[in-house]
Amino acid sequence: METRQSAALKVGELAKQTGLSVRTLHYYDEIGLLSPSRRTEAGHRLYTAGDVDRLRQINSLRYLGASLEEIREILDAPDFSPRRVIEQHLARLREQIKLQQKLCDRLEEIAARLSSKEEGSAEELVQTVEVIRMSERLWRYYTPEQREEIEERGRGLGEERIRQVEAEWPELMEQVRAEMEAGTDPSDERVQRLAKRWMELVREFTGGNPEIESSVRNVWRQEETIHGVDTGPMREMGEYISRAMAASKKPK
Repeated sequence: METRQSAALKVGELAKQTGLSVRTLHYYDEIGLLSPSRRTEAGHRLYTAGDVDRLRQINSLRYLGASLEEIREILDAPDFSPRRVIEQHLARLREQIKLQQKLCDRLEEIAARLSSKEEGSAEELVQTVEVIRMSERLWRYYTPEQREEIEERGRGLGEERIRQVEAEWPELMEQVRAEMEAGTDPSDERVQRLAKRWMELVREFTGGNPEIESSVRNVWRQEETIHGVDTGPMREMGEYISRAMAASKKPK
């Protein structure tokens, strides 16, 4: 009789045992996530007890929300730590709880308006949900530490100051766009003043943290739209401002 150590399962048997499809197991093999330790003389896959154990670990990590790439890195790491995996999952859960609380707060505001004399509409509900979904996606560009720092900075600035900055950005961008279209050299004094103000507003958000500023640039580089705004023109303005900042550092 074969022991657990010597027994091996064919791909179809493993699929039936685990509830995964044969196609999924083939894909795991292709990407190097789960390759069978043995093969028949005809080249068919044979999965050993060790392979089955690894598959159980893969399924557990998938349940915790890890991507296939993350799972492969975790399992192949020589210093693999189950505790660290759980701590990472806890961080994800805490972030999801924060986002769900924000959604709850916004929906409560809409519900309050609908129950009062203020007007509310289905379109307002849709717009609110779209804004929150976009915010959730954008937060993924920041580390948990960066998100905490940004939120702490927001609490320090206060709602009134945040609204003032949000209102100033469109006007500033319009002025920058006008200078770009006019062909104004980035070293021009007018552009220099705009660039200085641009960076001041950015730093109100980032606190001058270069890592957060790098994450902000990644957002604008990789997202095509942000809250309905086309990021293409924003990237062009960002490059224009960068040239202006570089010009300001040149000796006169």
